[in-house]
Amino acid sequence: MQSTIFSYRARTWKKLKQNKPAFAGLICILFFVFIALFAYIIAPDNTPHADLQTVEIQARKPRYTQQFLKIPNHRKTEGSFLTHLILGTPSSAVYIPIVGYTLQGDSILVQKFVDEDTSIVQRYAISAITGRNPGNIHKYIMKKKYWLGTDVLGRDILSRLIIGTRVSLAVGFIAVIISLSLGLLLGAMAGYFKGRTDEIILWLINVTWSIPTLLLVFAITMAMGKGFWQIFIAVGLTLWVSVARLVRGQVMAIKELEYIQAAKALGFSHARIIFRHILPNIMGPLMVIAAGNFATAIIIEAGLSFLGIGVQPPQPSWGLMINENYNFIITHNPFLALIPGFAIMILVLAFNLLGNGLRDAVEEG
Repeated sequence: MQSTIFSYRARTWKKLKQNKPAFAGLICILFFVFIALFAYIIAPDNTPHADLQTVEIQARKPRYTQQFLKIPNHRKTEGSFLTHLILGTPSSAVYIPIVGYTLQGDSILVQKFVDEDTSIVQRYAISAITGRNPGNIHKYIMKKKYWLGTDVLGRDILSRLIIGTRVSLAVGFIAVIISLSLGLLLGAMAGYFKGRTDEIILWLINVTWSIPTLLLVFAITMAMGKGFWQIFIAVGLTLWVSVARLVRGQVMAIKELEYIQAAKALGFSHARIIFRHILPNIMGPLMVIAAGNFATAIIIEAGLSFLGIGVQPPQPSWGLMINENYNFIITHNPFLALIPGFAIMILVLAFNLLGNGLRDAVEEG
């Protein structure tokens, strides 16, 4: 039995690798997973939520460069590497956008950038910036390049896009876990026991199926409240129906096979038959529907965040980024809303390609 399952998985993997679009989708997904895991290492702005705001340079176009005076705030940034990897590193300095500067004795005079045509002169004591090494003042004059521009609050779009990857993947992952767990349990019970159990579960499936997905998620979110974890649960509780329908049909078909009848004759418990002999043989179709649910969860989360009832500021989310910047689509900088939209499109496309490839591999395997 185990060797048969292993051979089936090996054939499925071989077919999947031969499907170039599906394999490309898998590579793309792994790339996004890598970015999500090491987001705060990769992102230029590694502060929590990439929320370092410089309102003077709001809504700048890609490849914008700005000079800054870095003034240490002496904030402690203690913590383990794992803490910084997961939560980011609080900023240890205040960044003043400047046009130019001059040194006068023990002071530095900077022309603070206000907008394209305006700057004001401000004086800072060099010792307050450099401490005991006034000769190092030039090290505190730096330039930042915003590769994808800045948003309406002057935050780095690239950094928020990178860290927002975590939200999309986390929503998809947790929603798939919840939908698979609930769908497997109810679908297996309905298909295996039939009768009254099947009627009740099928009624629940049909009622849930009849409610528009976005409306159902909206209602659950309103009942549970807005927030990061609430959106995960809300999305997961709406995607179990398709899993349950699939599992129910698969279990009803496999239940009639000879080896299942033999297991019953040997006195095996219902739980052992379901979990040891039936469910392992329907993992192929489950992987296909899981990939589809992952893509659906990403789209639902983006839609809810765009409407303002999903992930809340300052947590970066691709849908929330579109919400914050969509007004710029018809003005001078459409990239602020289009870039997170492209990111959603690419990730959803990758999961759809992978799902199609898994379906073909399972059918041919």
